[in-house]
Amino acid sequence: MTGATGYIGGRLAPRLLDEGHTVRCLARRASRLRDVPWASRVEVVEGDLSRPESLAGVFDDVDVAYYLVHSLGQAGFEAADRQAAENFATAAHAAGVRRIVYLGGPEPAPDDVASAHLRSRTEVGRILLDSGVPTVVLRAAVIIGSGSASFEMLRYLTERLPVMITPRWVSNRIQPIAVRDVLRYLVGSAHLPAEVNRAFDIAGPDVLTFADMMQRYARVAGLSRRLLLPVRPLTPRLSSHWVGLVTPVPNALARPLVESLVHEAIAHEHDIAAYLPDPPDGLTGFDRAVELALAKVRDAQVETRWSNAAGADAPAEPLPSDPDWSGGTAHTDLREQTVDASPEALWRMIEGVGGENGWYSFPLAWSVRGWLDRLVGGVGLRRGRRHPNQLRVGEALDFWRVEEIVPGELLRLRAEMRLPGRAWLEMRVRQDDDGRVSYRQRAVFLPRGLAGHAYWFAVTPFHALVFGGMARNIAAGAERTGASEPAH
Repeated sequence: MTGATGYIGGRLAPRLLDEGHTVRCLARRASRLRDVPWASRVEVVEGDLSRPESLAGVFDDVDVAYYLVHSLGQAGFEAADRQAAENFATAAHAAGVRRIVYLGGPEPAPDDVASAHLRSRTEVGRILLDSGVPTVVLRAAVIIGSGSASFEMLRYLTERLPVMITPRWVSNRIQPIAVRDVLRYLVGSAHLPAEVNRAFDIAGPDVLTFADMMQRYARVAGLSRRLLLPVRPLTPRLSSHWVGLVTPVPNALARPLVESLVHEAIAHEHDIAAYLPDPPDGLTGFDRAVELALAKVRDAQVETRWSNAAGADAPAEPLPSDPDWSGGTAHTDLREQTVDASPEALWRMIEGVGGENGWYSFPLAWSVRGWLDRLVGGVGLRRGRRHPNQLRVGEALDFWRVEEIVPGELLRLRAEMRLPGRAWLEMRVRQDDDGRVSYRQRAVFLPRGLAGHAYWFAVTPFHALVFGGMARNIAAGAERTGASEPAH
């Protein structure tokens, strides 16, 4: 498999392993795969598709070869992709590979002038189909899942701009597909009969415009309906700069993607179903695919945004190997304090937070936040806590909810005050190999729309007083109570 460090490859490799396949990953530098969770389960070989001499022996004993790389975002990417595909095809054929599987893009109508991006994807598919190795080309349009560049453009544009000046291409029809359906087709393509050497359109059940996708994303994400103002002179090149300005998707990547959106991207056949039938409950619809992409945010499992996802729906969620600009915005406030006290003394301070014990910093600020929350219909601070020094998962704690407890180590609270987003407060006890104890406090805020970003930046100046004071006072309190305990 090529592209194991990429968006699709990083999700495909563990699924091939779970299917019982032996997987060999080709990478320019083996170190790039050192820290993935499944690294110990695959064979990693170094090689560069632009240098055919580096591919000697790479395809030996390989049954199925996945081509999941592209040079999009680089200068001269068409020529680079052409050379890489030719070298891949030659090496695979010489080694007697049984099947090539390639994930490409939609094929424009014959009378369209194809964008450089789609032209390159089509050319790579043709090179592989002509390689002499039976090849499956899967042609997908917009892939819906956190980390997909097209989905990230959709996410950031919709969340950050309640009012948008839009180019004409937002009215073109698109047939998006959920990433988990893409992966199902990729895994299944390894088993197609030897006589199959062709391209297949793969797509989800919904045909939408990009404008439709923005409005439906907004609805699923709990945002207000977006106001779209079409402007005819906004060319793809101009709108790509606009996308680069509004979103963190790199301009070099956004430009060819936006230029591809001038073409309608819908499936013209569903022949793949003759070989890989649709699942019993059907292909994943757009709204459900977005729900899955946002699932861990909506379910408040913050930690999974930075750890390897698992489970049937996990492909739609962010992975650590995804680009830094993917996965949506997560604002954080991180505080760490070295504590001259035992872990037990520190944990007692953490578990005693809230209620009559207070929040260990700037009581007036916490009270004002509680009053403001009640003014807008929230719960405020009136709920207090059930027990003065013990907490249980699921119980209320002022305007928080206890989401997770690892006794002596971790307390995670989910905010239930009225906010333009979702928020968590996490407090940890840490002890290193030398016995040094530290307190780690992290506040995480996932904004909802422009109002969410504005809220975070409005309260940021107070974080040093509120969160900084809280961390210092928890550490100091643990040191005082620890010093007063009798020696053992």
